[in-house]
Amino acid sequence: MARLSTELNRYFFQEVTAPKVTLKEILVLAGERTFGVLFVLLALPSALPVPAPGYSIPFGIVMFWLAVQLIVGRTRPWVPEGWKAKQFDLLTVQKFVKAGTPWLRRLETVARPRMTYVCTSLPGRVVIGVAIALMAICMMLPIPLTNTLPAIGIFVTGFGLLDDDGAISLGGLVLCVCGGILTLLILVFGYEAVKAGLSLLQGGGM
Repeated sequence: MARLSTELNRYFFQEVTAPKVTLKEILVLAGERTFGVLFVLLALPSALPVPAPGYSIPFGIVMFWLAVQLIVGRTRPWVPEGWKAKQFDLLTVQKFVKAGTPWLRRLETVARPRMTYVCTSLPGRVVIGVAIALMAICMMLPIPLTNTLPAIGIFVTGFGLLDDDGAISLGGLVLCVCGGILTLLILVFGYEAVKAGLSLLQGGGM
């Protein structure tokens, strides 16, 4: 089976000629590796140091939906027909694929089937699904700095699913934990800052 980086570059830079790409086409490209490919592609825009306004919330919703299906034990995702018709600008997709290819190739050099139970057993997939669901929620928060690290965690964890590489998925789960802690700290300190600001305003108004 060809490497994902090779398939993505071949497909989006050589085979696709229309100005738009549909989610249905991406699902066909993913084939049997649908969960892993979708997590990688959907997390990519927010994981990269490239401006991706408007992607975190809708892609976060889709990844949350996919994660729930992992949790309930599905081996292939079900996507509503209306979602399959969703179109993406080809030039934008090419930009993300080009920027993400070096990341993919680095992971591909070390990826191989190992600790497969992490990716294939029901308990392992439930843990992965819960982690990705929580990171997807973090991505949907309209708060600065709560998108990138959770997206990187999903990206790495999803890549592990591609090759049944439990070691890579475990590394992704560690990143997910770090992303969750960072998001929690931002929320706590943000709340305290707002609370302090309101107290100052109330004190000044007396």
